Amino acid sequence: MKKVKIRYRKNANGTSSIRLNFFDGYETIDGKRKAKRLIKTLPFHLFTSPKSKKEEKINFNYKKEAEKIALQWEKTLLKEKIYLKGNNETKLKDFQLNSKIPEGSLEQKWSNHKGKINLVSPANKRLIDVIVVGTGLAGASASATLAELGYNVKTFCFQDSPRRAHSIAAQGGINAAKNYQGDGDSTYRLFYDTIKGGDYRSREANVHRLAEVSTNIIDQCVAQGVPFARDYGGLLDNRSFGGVLVSRTFYAKGQTGQQLLLGAYSAMNRQIGRGKIKMFNRHEMMDIVIIDGKARGIITRNLVNGKIERHGAHAVVIASGGYGNVFFLSTNAMGSNASASWKIHKKGAYFANPCFTQIHPTCIPVSGDHQSKLTLMSESLRNDGRIWVPKNLGDVKAIREGSLKPTEIKEENRDYYLERRYPAFGNLVPRDVASRAAKERCDAGFGVNKTGEAVYLDFASAIIRYGKEQAHIKGLDENNIQIVKKLGKQVVKSKYGNLFQMYEKIVDQNPYETPMMIYPAVHYTMGGVWVDYNLMTTIPGCFAIGEANFSDHAANRLGASALMQGLADGYFVLPYTIGDYLSADIRTGPISTETKEFELAQKSVEEKIDKLLFNKGQKSVDYFHKKLGKIIWDKCGMARNKKGLEEAIQEVKQLRSEFYKNVNVTGKKEGYNETLSKALRVADFLELGELFAKDALSREESCGGHFREEHQTKEGEALRNDKEYNFVSAWEYNGEPSKAILHKEKLTFENVELKTRSYK
Repeated sequence: MKKVKIRYRKNANGTSSIRLNFFDGYETIDGKRKAKRLIKTLPFHLFTSPKSKKEEKINFNYKKEAEKIALQWEKTLLKEKIYLKGNNETKLKDFQLNSKIPEGSLEQKWSNHKGKINLVSPANKRLIDVIVVGTGLAGASASATLAELGYNVKTFCFQDSPRRAHSIAAQGGINAAKNYQGDGDSTYRLFYDTIKGGDYRSREANVHRLAEVSTNIIDQCVAQGVPFARDYGGLLDNRSFGGVLVSRTFYAKGQTGQQLLLGAYSAMNRQIGRGKIKMFNRHEMMDIVIIDGKARGIITRNLVNGKIERHGAHAVVIASGGYGNVFFLSTNAMGSNASASWKIHKKGAYFANPCFTQIHPTCIPVSGDHQSKLTLMSESLRNDGRIWVPKNLGDVKAIREGSLKPTEIKEENRDYYLERRYPAFGNLVPRDVASRAAKERCDAGFGVNKTGEAVYLDFASAIIRYGKEQAHIKGLDENNIQIVKKLGKQVVKSKYGNLFQMYEKIVDQNPYETPMMIYPAVHYTMGGVWVDYNLMTTIPGCFAIGEANFSDHAANRLGASALMQGLADGYFVLPYTIGDYLSADIRTGPISTETKEFELAQKSVEEKIDKLLFNKGQKSVDYFHKKLGKIIWDKCGMARNKKGLEEAIQEVKQLRSEFYKNVNVTGKKEGYNETLSKALRVADFLELGELFAKDALSREESCGGHFREEHQTKEGEALRNDKEYNFVSAWEYNGEPSKAILHKEKLTFENVELKTRSYK
């Protein structure tokens, strides 16, 4: 959308004229009638203040008239609203984003949309270049599919190989509404569970599309050779994850992400071999280049030799993941960052719902201040593991002192608090609910490790249950506890053996014999770059997919849904929708990088690098990242309140100021410099962190992973405010986070009833 400044003046010959200053030029219209007609076609209006009192007097009537026209236009045509911009303040007038959701019934929206959108013929696809930033499941699947279709693809990753993308660490599984178990699953049920799990803060149309294509994902991956687990009859096996009552999660023995990524990566490799994908390893995106209002390329830094490079294309796809590392300690790999998303945000892409982050309940507890990453245990463990803490504080004290073992605590003295509070779902309540329940018990003094921040995940019951079943099958004595335990351990090992092995290596405890210790940790981010139904951002030609966009998961993500969204976007959604946009570019020709826009973008990047390198402060980059993480975790973590959020905003702002004054970035611009790479990413986190807190402060309700202490039920559950906050928060960059402009995309629900989530 073009932003327009409007000037009104009286000409010397007595006629009136209106001058429209576009960001790439201007147009002068003589006469009010012509001006009216043109104003009606404009998507945005920014009224500037007159230069002088005299001008103000002359322009008053015309300005008033134009505002009237603009308001009329807004109501009758696009249903978008204007805002008036003064010196440094912006008065919002309920600006409404256009999500471009198709008409028709929920079940038919996607199929009808696919049938009507513009296509690019195979011969013309050869004329079009597409840039993909990121090679996780979303980026790898998108790159492979677009190249298979015939587009020329340039793919970028900061790792030495695309295979090292963070999706490789996802152990749990991937959801799909296949209903193999015959337990009542369906496309609608997956859609409903996802909407409900996200606490009704997502678009119906997007979520239903996700549920629709989920079944295609499994077929695609099986065809690629992904070794999903199978039952004794050879059929694909699946299990249940948090927040649902059906078994729809397909898995590959604790390595689901790795195997799915290998499938996508093998497809990529074939296209790299054909020359349809040009792979740029060890490259980091530094900026996006916009020409005539459209995304036309990126500026990158070669992480090996330090060179700044220009890359042009007809469209840019951001698939660089989430921003969980704003907390410093998270389940994400340390290299995971939000820079690509943040760069496009600063160039006009709105950033949506940054406060919607997810805390994962089954993480190995923090062991000290030496860690740079937290180890995640798959949520699949909650299928068979029972979560508990001692009922008596005396037992807790004895456990912490080492004089009592958890196995010595009798059954009647154990508090299986999830089963107690949520009998219908038990240990499989959604992640946000399970995490807050663990925090509540630990805050009350029942945490079982030395720091008081851990609960037990116990497999003793599962071992006995499986053991008796196996003994029965084999015709052995079901009452022989030794036989039962031996057989039960074998079953548990076949399901979770690699996870148990990892836990034992880290904690030095055998989880078959003693309960695991777990505690919530930062995991997934549901906020991200705002996109419409076609996955396009507010920058024409710039798309965001996977965790990089603000996601179909809303305020909370159900387990095993992240991989589903990444592959859905990359394999089955973007290849359709990007064609609709690119159909207008078949005669554009190659995008030249020898333009003033590329030159200015490169100059800006180099200036930022120089600023950091020549600063010569006293504090390391990690010092600032850790301080930022502590602020965000303490005041924007599992629970938030007004006082803490206001403090966080000021503290992050001060920290950012100190960062630019006192950070010490060692090394040179040329060659490999990991400290510089890290500093550039942390600089972005220091801005994002403030917007995170600002968004959380503005949302006066609790929903999903966003829990405001002021808004909770008597039972301590999240209390939504559907009347005032049933919208997506989309923030427009305006110089710095404190000046960000809030736009609201109202959410409408025609197929589900908005009601209080209950897992009891």
